[in-house]
Amino acid sequence: MTIASHLVELRKKHEALSEMVEQAQRSPGTDALKIADLKKQKLRLKEEIARLS
Repeated sequence: MTIASHLVELRKKHEALSEMVEQAQRSPGTDALKIADLKKQKLRLKEEIARLS
């Protein structure tokens, strides 16, 4: 796997997590810890993308 294709996959995962966070925040029954965990995963991906770019 090339770095470019790896970056594409990381960006796709980051976007998917963004959507999950938005949906969770709109849902009143969602646990705040789950939202925080999703945001942490998203941040890790963003940092990995920045490191590889």
